[in-house]
Amino acid sequence: MDRPLKGLVLAGGRSTRMSVSKAEMVWHGKEQQYYLADLLKSCCGDVFISCRREQVNRINPDYQTIPDQYVNAGPLEAILTAFQKYPATAWMVIACDLPLMDLQTLKFLKKERDELKIATVFENQEDGLPEPLIGIWEPESYELLKMYQQKEHLSLRKILIKHGAKIIKAPETDALMNANTPEDAKRIAEVLSEKASFNR
Repeated sequence: MDRPLKGLVLAGGRSTRMSVSKAEMVWHGKEQQYYLADLLKSCCGDVFISCRREQVNRINPDYQTIPDQYVNAGPLEAILTAFQKYPATAWMVIACDLPLMDLQTLKFLKKERDELKIATVFENQEDGLPEPLIGIWEPESYELLKMYQQKEHLSLRKILIKHGAKIIKAPETDALMNANTPEDAKRIAEVLSEKASFNR
């Protein structure tokens, strides 16, 4: 089919557990939302940062944005808003709380993409469940997302399981480590320091 593939960085969360914006944290010399957008540019055509409406003016104008069209939007609404803007495209989606994400992992995801499934996503290494916020969502998922949003059944993970998404194992499991709390951030910083020491 070879459908167009656009990139979407999910940066609209309120980061309540971290107490500072995860999208604006600097792990690689630039804000995380820009670091991930730049990674996605190597795999996708257009790349957008998904954000709350009040965030738009804080985002570097060199980066395209898609503001949420829903009140109290979560990840489902963020992806749904992207589909409403470009319904015929597939979306490579990545949450901003993945500081160890790398280009190798994104290229592997793109290579393993199954356009006949509603999505291709990674498996969580701890519980074996699909990770909805690092994957490729195909246009066929648009109507499903709309239906579940209207019914207020907002679990992306359940949608992936129920509707037969392709679930793959990440080539480097560290790439899927989340940074949602200060404790997570400390652990991520230690991993990055170890990687930097190893590469010297």
